[in-house]
Amino acid sequence: MSPAGRAANATAVPRSLTAVVLLTALALASCSSGSQAPFHVLPEAAARKHSPGVGDYIKHVVIIVQENRSFENLFAGFPGADAPTFGLNANGKKIPLQTVHFLPLVNVNHDFQPAIHSWDHGKMDGFNGTYSGLSPTYPYAHMDRSEIAPYWDMAQQYVLADHMFPTEFGPSFTGHLSLIAGTTSLSRTKAVANNPIGGPWGCDAAAGTITFTVNTKRKIESGPFPCYTQFRTMADVLDGGKLPWKYYSPAIDADKGGILWSSFSAIKAVRYSNDWSNDVISPQTDVLGDAKTGTLPSVAWVIPDWTWSDHPSSGSDLGPSWVASVVNAIGNGPDWKSTAIVIVWDDWGGWYDNARPPNFNDFRGPGIRVGCIIVSPYAKPHYVDHTQYEFGSILRFAEEAFGLPTIGAADDGYTDARATSLDNAFDFTQAPRAFKTIKAKYPPSRFLFQKPSGRPPDTDL
Repeated sequence: MSPAGRAANATAVPRSLTAVVLLTALALASCSSGSQAPFHVLPEAAARKHSPGVGDYIKHVVIIVQENRSFENLFAGFPGADAPTFGLNANGKKIPLQTVHFLPLVNVNHDFQPAIHSWDHGKMDGFNGTYSGLSPTYPYAHMDRSEIAPYWDMAQQYVLADHMFPTEFGPSFTGHLSLIAGTTSLSRTKAVANNPIGGPWGCDAAAGTITFTVNTKRKIESGPFPCYTQFRTMADVLDGGKLPWKYYSPAIDADKGGILWSSFSAIKAVRYSNDWSNDVISPQTDVLGDAKTGTLPSVAWVIPDWTWSDHPSSGSDLGPSWVASVVNAIGNGPDWKSTAIVIVWDDWGGWYDNARPPNFNDFRGPGIRVGCIIVSPYAKPHYVDHTQYEFGSILRFAEEAFGLPTIGAADDGYTDARATSLDNAFDFTQAPRAFKTIKAKYPPSRFLFQKPSGRPPDTDL
């Protein structure tokens, strides 16, 4: 099917028979409530054998991506986690974290520069809402726990990783790129930074669209059109290993013929290859059907619709229920016993966080800490994992599970080559745990029948 055809399908109400079949299977889950070469690849990017046990048990890695929340904003006060309920400002004053909600619509500036200011050389005391015309203390906040109950439920049952860091300081564009490539580097001295000047974010952008770059002195400069050939991605590695993958993607701008919103749309070798029509899938609710029929690919990314995202300006509280619907579909499906689900937020969203990012002498980051939940029948039960992780850790775990090479060399900026894998979150000596349905406010039918918004899941507006 052509990209336009897939996008058109994404805007249609699901066929009644398909929807009924999926609803029957998922009702219990709701509980009412051919790629370009990199600029340089070193021999260390050779294939590695998987860690003992990983590939023997994990046949599917599903990466569910949410939007714009720091770890503290989601899990302040979580027992056993590095998650105090107060922050410090530049004067060393303790500021209690206020409770915020999905409404009203408020977005906090979280570009590269405000992130560097908030980080303040590791002091974590430069957070300031005046970047967005808000109260100076507005970023010192945590979500109302009742509104994100599914996340706490999953974190309490499975593994909450309390030291997960994005590859780079700043907003969503680079976060999404890092989750497919483990890098944003255009060269050894320059990387993509912030967001393109216009949308959509990729090869389909209007002529004259530019992205920004950051150099080794952390200076922001104008950069190229957002259709990259300078670095490899997991598509190269998975295709090379002849492993199936899918990027479950929302459609945007349907009135213009339909464009799929995917970080792979910024990768020329994917956007203009069979990968685009075969592996970038829309509507993203197809993941629910694949989970039901036991046809999940080896590696999958699942991206929300704008109104299902946790973006502070989405005006919706659907995000936690959307994630719960995906997890419940997998948990109640035939692939559960061989699946690892990683739920991660693409960037910090401007919210306060106390955890100092690790220092890798990397001009890109790592950035400010985000939430990460790991769900699997082999995940350690009721476990807070203090291991230092980064986005490359997720990719490295997938590479280990399938005996794949790294995407590229650490010297060339590929963080999967340096990252600690997620292995510590798992215990493969334990019997696979039976799945317990995650309660959620909204049922799967809300997502199967809701008309797509047609908006990107993040515009950072």
